[in-house]
Amino acid sequence: MSGKLILAVPSKGRLQDNVHAFFARAGMPLMQARGARDYRGALGGVDDVEVAYLSASEIAAALASGAAHLGVTGEDLVRENILDADARVTLLEGLGFGHANVVVAVPQAWIDVRTMDDLDDVAGHFHGRTGRRIRVATKYVNLTRGFFARHGIVDYRIVESAGATEGTPAAGTAELIVDITTTGATLAANALKVVDDGVILKSEANLVASLSASWTAPARNAARVMFDRMAAEKRARTMREVRTRFASCDASLVDEAVARFHCVAPFGGPTSSGMLTLHCPPGTLHGLATYLREKGASMVTVGAIDYVFSTENPLFAALEARLGA
Repeated sequence: MSGKLILAVPSKGRLQDNVHAFFARAGMPLMQARGARDYRGALGGVDDVEVAYLSASEIAAALASGAAHLGVTGEDLVRENILDADARVTLLEGLGFGHANVVVAVPQAWIDVRTMDDLDDVAGHFHGRTGRRIRVATKYVNLTRGFFARHGIVDYRIVESAGATEGTPAAGTAELIVDITTTGATLAANALKVVDDGVILKSEANLVASLSASWTAPARNAARVMFDRMAAEKRARTMREVRTRFASCDASLVDEAVARFHCVAPFGGPTSSGMLTLHCPPGTLHGLATYLREKGASMVTVGAIDYVFSTENPLFAALEARLGA
């Protein structure tokens, strides 16, 4: 065993593009030595990391078994494919892309079915009238069973879907479906509607850590470096750098600026030459610039920030807490 950290990322599609962009923003480009067909790679700027390109479902399996230390995949796949997921992996952070909901959808013609209680009534009547249980087509077998159990629905059976799940009611192979949706347009095009309380899971791409992987010292250190860069880029996205100069300025001016405009003075008050640097949320920039000029600043400049490194490393702290270190 090399002791390297294994990072599993999607091998294709829009999710792969988003993951590449996410790591690149943090100054850690994903690199494939032999191009797009190479299913092993490296992480630019971080030692002791091996990147494994896998399908989304394979990522969940690798995390569950400990074959990968970290992975990027949808929460829906984690919850569906990993039994007792919270005991075997930890979802460290949602990454802001890959949004989709796992939902219960019924034919639009079922005008009296608006809630899961209504669906329970229909399922019971269907069973009593036909002697058969209502069919639910889905790829999300475990999520469906858990959700239906929480709503007390028992008169149904699952039809595992290998193809386009949304087409099964029209094809006559199921009465309703559980599937993933982003805008709902595909469901509507197939004359389906989401039950009002039928959102099983609001999913997005997550950074997920395995609790059963061999977390060697090199692997932990690689994770610490990765997470430090991720946190620095995330902090930088939330603020802009504001710089100005005063002929004279006291601490009360800085304190008022911080309080009123939700900014921070990362290096303290003005320097001996009167230079002042603040980090400010974009939404309060103009108000801050106006305030500083009213207080005697002749010019205020605003710039983007690439990274803000801090002594705090919240992602790594969260990982260490789950690993018991």
